[in-house]
Amino acid sequence: MDGSLVLFNILNPPVLFFFLGMLAVFFKSDLEIPQPLPKLFSLYLLMAIGFKGGYELAESGINNQIALTLIASVVMACIVPIYTFFILKIKLDSANAAAIAAAYGSISAVTFITASSFLEKLHISYGGHMVAALALMESPAIVVGLILVRVFKEKNGEEEAFSWS
Repeated sequence: MDGSLVLFNILNPPVLFFFLGMLAVFFKSDLEIPQPLPKLFSLYLLMAIGFKGGYELAESGINNQIALTLIASVVMACIVPIYTFFILKIKLDSANAAAIAAAYGSISAVTFITASSFLEKLHISYGGHMVAALALMESPAIVVGLILVRVFKEKNGEEEAFSWS
């Protein structure tokens, strides 16, 4: 493997921020991002992913293959947290198992960006509609995780009314 390719991926800004976060925890730093900024960053990221996905989907058009790819991505985003929940439920309570399962089911935008940068560096083309698949996969796992928490919630002696509506 080419050493410059590894260096390119390690020096990618999202990867560098990951390592910065690890160092901050390791050195018990009180590094903190001011409170309004995380909300702004997450809103910006969601809007950017959504707009980019919509643009790329409009560019590539929708055909049977793309529609099946998008449907498969949503189905996978729903299935992964379900089986992960039952595996984690062996050792964890319902709330923690559902939270971790939802995190595993939700796609990582940083991983997607790193993988797409890697493919571009190798001059391997991929469909622009995959950005739309990324945007579609963000929410279903979180929703499934919340449903799993509600359905499998341990009783603490008190009854809580639950309604699907």
